Amino acid sequence: MKGKVYIVGAGPGDAGLFTLKALDLIKSADIVLYDRLVSDDILKMIPSNIEKVYVGRNVGDDYSHQDETNKLMISHARDGKKVVRLKGGDPFIFGRGGEEAEFLRENGVEFEIVPGISSATASPAYAGIPLTHRLFSSSVAIVTGHEDAKKEELTVRWKELANAVDTIVVLMGMGRLKQIANDLVSAGMSKDTDVAIIESGTTKDQKILLGNLSNIVDKVKSSDIKPPAIIVIGKVASLAEKLDWLGAKNA
Repeated sequence: MKGKVYIVGAGPGDAGLFTLKALDLIKSADIVLYDRLVSDDILKMIPSNIEKVYVGRNVGDDYSHQDETNKLMISHARDGKKVVRLKGGDPFIFGRGGEEAEFLRENGVEFEIVPGISSATASPAYAGIPLTHRLFSSSVAIVTGHEDAKKEELTVRWKELANAVDTIVVLMGMGRLKQIANDLVSAGMSKDTDVAIIESGTTKDQKILLGNLSNIVDKVKSSDIKPPAIIVIGKVASLAEKLDWLGAKNA
C-alpha cells in the first residue's frame, strides 16, 4: 500500500471554523499528528479508534523537534497509512507547512494541502476589526514577530512597512512588541496609531486590549494579556470599540 500525508489547517480555535474537508480527513485517517495550537474542541472530533500523536513545538525548541515530526510523517506514510498532519491556523501562513511539503516531495511521499482559516484574519474578525475598510485601509501586511534564529539576517523590514501599508497584522510578536512599536514610530508612523492585541482569538477565552503605539507596551505590562495573541496596527484597530460583536473580555 502507498500511504499519503495530508497537511491540514485546523483553523484558529473555534471548532465551528474547522472545514468540512478537514473533518472528513480526521475521521478517516489512520494517524493524526497534531500541533500545540490545535484546540481541544477540534481534537475531540477525532474518533477514539484513530491514533493521535502530539508533535507540538514550543517557542525556543530547537529544530531537531521538526526533524522528528518529519520522520514520523515519512515512516507512517511508507507503512501505507493515511497520515493527517494537523496544524493550527493555515499551514502555509507561518505554519512550516511549506517546509514539510518540501521534505515529503524530496522523499517521494505523496501529499495534499488542506487550507485552514488563519488566526491572522479570524482573530481580528472576532474582535470586530475589519482588516480592510473603504475609508481606513486598502492594504494589509501579515508578518511574523519571531523570525527563525538560523537566518543570517532579519527580513521583516519594519521601517519600510511603516510607510507601505495601512494595516499590519503581527503573529508571534508579543515578545518583541516594544521593539516593533519603536521601529514603526522611528520610521515615521504616528505614536497615536491604533493598536489592538487579541489573545486566544475566536475562543471562549478571547480577550482584547486596545491602545496606540505610544502606550500599548505599558498597557500590556499592567494587563493580564499573554500569548498566543495577534497584534493589529492601524486605524481599523479602533473599530473594535464599535464592532466587537462577540463581547470578549477586555484585558
